[in-house]
Amino acid sequence: MAHPKRKISKTRRDKRRTHYKATAPQIATCATTGEAHLYHRAHWHEGKLYYRGQVLIDNSEEVENVA
Repeated sequence: MAHPKRKISKTRRDKRRTHYKATAPQIATCATTGEAHLYHRAHWHEGKLYYRGQVLIDNSEEVENVA
């Protein structure tokens, strides 16, 4: 196994790590519902799944069980 020949100082180590930053996610507001959500993600609002202002799934409707 390879081992470092010299100890890496705390300053040198921290200089390398300065580029790793946490970024806040971008939040969009739905024009249809006014709900805040992540960009390019579907979101639930009052029992309906919305994506790009259109309803994909509506859980508020009763599903008829046909046997």
